[in-house]
Amino acid sequence: MTDRLGDLIQQCLAGDSRGQKSLYDEFAPKVYRLAVRMVGETHAADLTQQTFLKMFRGLPRFQGNASFSTWLYRIIVNECLQHRRRTPRPHQQLTSNLPDPAETTSERLEKADLLQRAMDGLDEKLRAVFLLREVEGLSYEEIAEILEIPAGTVASQLNRARSELRNYLTKAMSE
Repeated sequence: MTDRLGDLIQQCLAGDSRGQKSLYDEFAPKVYRLAVRMVGETHAADLTQQTFLKMFRGLPRFQGNASFSTWLYRIIVNECLQHRRRTPRPHQQLTSNLPDPAETTSERLEKADLLQRAMDGLDEKLRAVFLLREVEGLSYEEIAEILEIPAGTVASQLNRARSELRNYLTKAMSE
């Protein structure tokens, strides 16, 4: 943990609202981005807020055994998984990275819709592993810690997620 992060955590523990705002400002974009990809834009802001409320309440129990960001990712992933279990799954929209300038808007929308349908078809745990690895760029060990599963399970679930996505996309593209 960096000295700055340690100082922010100490400020939060002391009830300093400036420290809380700084910690929120630093981590909220990452938390929100993951929430959007896991549950869609409609609920991402609420889940981000819930995550930070839980984080601030639980901060006195943060032991530092895991990195702070790993601990925070565990909270948002759990919030998203709980949300997905509680609510019906409407069609969600993934945010795409950089569009191919040669593609028309219609082609980009078709591809985004196809990818979204493929992601929606994944089991929620596989989806979490896939997003944490491929979108957030976390290591197998970090994902294992966040999801509280062995690193070998992360590898097998990631392979399964990739395989299911590949199969879905291959089948859809050949139709």
